[in-house]
Amino acid sequence: MSELRWNPQLRQWVIVAAHRQDRTYKPPAEFCPLCPTKPGEFPTEVPAEDYEIVVFQNKFSSLNQPPPPLEIEGTALYQTAPAEGLCEVVLYSPRHNGTLADESVEHISNLIKVWTDRYEDLGSNPAVQYVFIFENKGEAVGVTLHHPHGQIYAFPFMPPVIERELESAKEHKDQTGSCLYCDILQEELNDGQRIIVENDHFTAFIPFFARYPYEVHIYAKRHIQSFSDFTEDEQVGLAEALKELMTKYDALYGFSLPYIMVIHQAPTKGDYPEYHFHFEFYPLNRTADKLKYLAGVESGAGTFITDMSPEDQAKRLRGEL
Repeated sequence: MSELRWNPQLRQWVIVAAHRQDRTYKPPAEFCPLCPTKPGEFPTEVPAEDYEIVVFQNKFSSLNQPPPPLEIEGTALYQTAPAEGLCEVVLYSPRHNGTLADESVEHISNLIKVWTDRYEDLGSNPAVQYVFIFENKGEAVGVTLHHPHGQIYAFPFMPPVIERELESAKEHKDQTGSCLYCDILQEELNDGQRIIVENDHFTAFIPFFARYPYEVHIYAKRHIQSFSDFTEDEQVGLAEALKELMTKYDALYGFSLPYIMVIHQAPTKGDYPEYHFHFEFYPLNRTADKLKYLAGVESGAGTFITDMSPEDQAKRLRGEL
């Protein structure tokens, strides 16, 4: 079963994907489905003895094309729709024990090229309204396969967080004549306390309004909307910024820090000149052995409470405390 159901009170779609209950759950390393297939050994999702970067359709996809038929007919209030779209898995490396932080700048630059290709290819599909690229890393965020990988969801609707950002960017542009994200970046650069990484093309900082512990945003310095706008120098600059940030994350507590990484860019259909390309990272460790849980206030009211000031978080992430 896989279908969309409309939440009329929040005005957003929920994906019901009951078949995902049976997805692979924490297999031993010798039976990892994301490792290369070795001769005479366990067959994996990659029928090759080695690879650099691999993309394939998720076997337990929440969205499919063509979508399965609806199992529940909707009503005027409880609307349903086909779960049409695509879900892909992006394997960062053939090595089972490692993370994206272990890879070279050149390798991460190649991954950026892969992300660009999938953004453009999936986004050209008439059924797709938004291409969302992300990574869930570590058991703290619910990862069930430890092999280094990310995912891509090609949605048949605009995700509510992206929709809210697009609306805010448009309203700010209409009121001030400037880009909301360029103004946020300039505010952070003027203050300087929360900057973590900076190069010619990208700036990584803990935002003034950070919600998660050690939340970091990476903004393009040039006003660009998506991967399609990148120059080669910007691809390398982003790879350098990602490498440096993830290295600092792993140095923070002396272990590979779990996080959620999301890429926010313009939809592939329509014109959004006011939007601005950026990454957002959401770690959950507020100390080495304590997690930030999204409990009553966060989950029930949508209001975040942070346990450390963003300024102190930035000092700790830079290694100054």
